[in-house]
Amino acid sequence: MKKMIIAVAIATGVAAGSFIGLSTFASGESADSFRESVLRDPDVPSMGNPQGDITIVEYFDYQCPYCKKVAPELVRIAKEDGNLRIVMKDWPIFGAASRYAAKMVLAAKYQNKYHEAHAALIGATTKLSEQIVQDLLSKAGVDVDQAIKDMTTYQPAIEALLARNNEQAEAFGFQGTPAFIVGTFRVPGVLDAAGFKQAIADARAAARKKK
Repeated sequence: MKKMIIAVAIATGVAAGSFIGLSTFASGESADSFRESVLRDPDVPSMGNPQGDITIVEYFDYQCPYCKKVAPELVRIAKEDGNLRIVMKDWPIFGAASRYAAKMVLAAKYQNKYHEAHAALIGATTKLSEQIVQDLLSKAGVDVDQAIKDMTTYQPAIEALLARNNEQAEAFGFQGTPAFIVGTFRVPGVLDAAGFKQAIADARAAARKKK
């Protein structure tokens, strides 16, 4: 896969590189097409305010301890801010169990249980296996038998979504999870509450300058 080149900048103390304005991308698509695929892939679940002025995209793995640490902070900040749209990009890079977890949670979307499934696994404190994933999802109110069926029925769509997420993460040069796009800036690595708030403020300032 052809890697895009990311120009790195410093945005008020938050290391970030704009991904807008680049003309060639990993799959040969245009800048506008790539931007829409990252920010508004219709198959990727989101939370927060659907009409939020700033979109935060998170690339995560259900077995990543840092993703687990960040998750409640991001939910709290989204609630406090009220104007954030959070896009959840499964990027299972910790092996087979992570990939199974991602596919099962995405399958739960077809019974309108994505958010319950996501919360159950991102909050898990034990190492994941297929059985543990199933047990956790069942306790969260997911019909596990139906999710397994949907994982098979919708396998092409789920695999394609995970492939898009992986292609984007690699194109951005992310080295691991969690990794974020805040507004139009890439922010690799873990952020605490103050870091998120600063990145959001930087993204809003950049958006104002473009108006």
